[in-house]
Amino acid sequence: MIAVTGASGQLGRLAIRELLKSIPASQLIAIVRNPAKVSYLAEAGISVRQADYSDETALSNALNGAERLLFISSSEVGQRSAQHRHVINAALSAGVKFIAYTSLLHADRSPLGLAAEHVETEAMLAESGIPYALLRNGWYVENYLASLGPALEHGVFIGCAGNGKIAAAPRADYAAAAASVMTQDNPAGNVWELAADEGWTLSQLAEEAARISGKPLVYRNLSEADYQAALLGAGLPEGLAAMLANSDSGAAQGGLYDDSHQLSQLLGRPTIPLTQSLSAALS
Repeated sequence: MIAVTGASGQLGRLAIRELLKSIPASQLIAIVRNPAKVSYLAEAGISVRQADYSDETALSNALNGAERLLFISSSEVGQRSAQHRHVINAALSAGVKFIAYTSLLHADRSPLGLAAEHVETEAMLAESGIPYALLRNGWYVENYLASLGPALEHGVFIGCAGNGKIAAAPRADYAAAAASVMTQDNPAGNVWELAADEGWTLSQLAEEAARISGKPLVYRNLSEADYQAALLGAGLPEGLAAMLANSDSGAAQGGLYDDSHQLSQLLGRPTIPLTQSLSAALS
């Protein structure tokens, strides 16, 4: 059986959908905090089990009978290392034979502050003795699409990524790649650096959004501090604003770019291009 942690999250839901294309529902375990949110999965025949990343005993029980685990990283930045330790210990206790973990693009040399907890988790996996693979996901294009509405209203898209290239792909592509890995015969030992086939700058994103929408839009590059202040002014929580600003600064240093095309290789098709994602978001 294949288990998926965070199965009610944005990436987890998509991964379950992809796995269902090749795996019977009876062979899937969806691990979630609140089973009521995914009642449709239970109705489809998937075993829905309740567990929190912070509850090692519940995680171990939820993983009972699972041979493979798609370990989607926790969304709680700053608490991930401890939570991920619980997941790995639970997998050991439950006898899981393979783990695929969603890490960060080039985590071992990334300039992004987000990388630290991923590096720690990768080390935990190596120490655990459980065969594993790393899905080092690049940025989700949705991270930028969410800002399009307000940006078009004001005619300005702000950030602090400079001219850094960003090879962001939609979550659907990363989910499909994860499903591909989970159904391979011998995926253990691989480290996949996953990013879109084509990179672009935030200036290019603004230009393309302007072309598609027919509305004026330019990119304004700020300092990291000013961008963080602008995000705080827009109502974002302090931790999230700091993370997004730091990630943009990391993008300016090349931290969100990769041209190895490993994502499209796993997909067996090109990644979804920025133009398509923008058109869908603006339609």
